[in-house]
Amino acid sequence: MTAVPLIVKLLSSSVSVANRAGKIVRDVMSKGELGIVEKGKDDFQTEADRSAQRCIIASLSTQYPKLNIIGEEDSLDTVDEVPSDWIVIDSDKDVLSLECPPSLQDIKEEDIVVWVDPLDGTSEYTQGFLEHVTVLIGISVNEKPVAGVIHQPYYKTLIGGENKLGRTIWGLQDTGVGGFTPAPPPDALVITTTRSHSNPLVEKALQVMNANQILRVGGAGYKVLQLLEGVASVYVFASSGCKKWDTCAPEAILSAAGGKLTDVLGNFYKYGASESRPNKTGVLAAVNNDLHSYALSKIPQELKDTLSKK
Repeated sequence: MTAVPLIVKLLSSSVSVANRAGKIVRDVMSKGELGIVEKGKDDFQTEADRSAQRCIIASLSTQYPKLNIIGEEDSLDTVDEVPSDWIVIDSDKDVLSLECPPSLQDIKEEDIVVWVDPLDGTSEYTQGFLEHVTVLIGISVNEKPVAGVIHQPYYKTLIGGENKLGRTIWGLQDTGVGGFTPAPPPDALVITTTRSHSNPLVEKALQVMNANQILRVGGAGYKVLQLLEGVASVYVFASSGCKKWDTCAPEAILSAAGGKLTDVLGNFYKYGASESRPNKTGVLAAVNNDLHSYALSKIPQELKDTLSKK
């Protein structure tokens, strides 16, 4: 039997690890002691962020010791003091059987940067908007997102009359996506944007789009899910509030599904280990190139100039 290429193995491990991290997120919430720390204005960290990140980094670095893993909670001494049942070495069987694109077949661990957001939508988590919460694991090679996982800890599926919590979706460049059923965009122009980080610049970018509807939700992962599932057509965020760990996994999955994610100037972000963490020039994503081009053409030059100077 031929060996499974590293990128496919890593994606299959990441699916299993994200499932475990999602359970940790639910466990912290059910105990009721969130352990909230304010890192900055409107920037919170909870016990769930910290524990889920320890689980993800310990699990992946145990199996892939040469990976460069960058997590949102980067002040954590992540591998020490991790309970043994947080270290996951399982692989998702469906992902393991994927055909690896030729361009990714000979990738080595040292070529990969993994961007981890252990709990995307922390402020929504603390306020009880649990469906907005996701766990994000993005895999980049040569500065480009090539694979990713979005796990929703609170997604409900009815199985045999019982609610099962959690689902994990994934994408692999030139291969496709799984874990959900992609849907075409709505007939009308529906835009998804930030729920908790708006400002006059963000609002101005929305006004010029002539959207039929604007959805305000939490978390970059959840916004991209709305694009993938046909709830919204375009994701607009004309501000610097997002970071690389927010967009790496969503960009990889959206791209594998035929969509596009850039900054509001139309440039792709780079995901090399030495890149600065903030996505200073905002986020513009759409389910296909045509919608992305339309949205990009609507953003006023003065707004692009303002963001470029930040």
